[in-house]
Amino acid sequence: MKVTRAAREDLEQWLQLAAEVEYLFGPMVDDPHFVEAVEKSIEMARAFCIREKDGDPGAPLLGGILFSSSNAPIYKIHWLSVSSHARQQGVGSAILEHILSLVKPPAEVFVTTFGEDIPDGQPARRLYQKFGFVPQDETVPNGPEGGSRQKFKLSIGS
Repeated sequence: MKVTRAAREDLEQWLQLAAEVEYLFGPMVDDPHFVEAVEKSIEMARAFCIREKDGDPGAPLLGGILFSSSNAPIYKIHWLSVSSHARQQGVGSAILEHILSLVKPPAEVFVTTFGEDIPDGQPARRLYQKFGFVPQDETVPNGPEGGSRQKFKLSIGS
């Protein structure tokens, strides 16, 4: 399972992955801002993915992440998703391990994920906590679908 930078040829597969999780994240596939964000992240080498069978660009995606280091030493995970048929297989862990290996300490990595009251968001919360992310008390607006959100922080080296 190889994490690689996403390529322009991956955009259609990226949108298919987004379509699977719109019920959790809100509308994305038909949102020009989301599509533009993915395109820009790909262009700026801030989008990473795992393709089925470690395939070539354009192959179906097992998972993907949009990650920003532009404000280093403050890093941000903007979006992480794993395909429904690839969950519980280490895809999310492999992606997080990869992007965290790109972080130069000392640093802080932030992500906003689902609140405790979102049952389908529990796997994401557990994944971040497994990697040492700590829930923050900071108030975060609900997601576009209306569900609660919570910010998490990982401190790396001090």
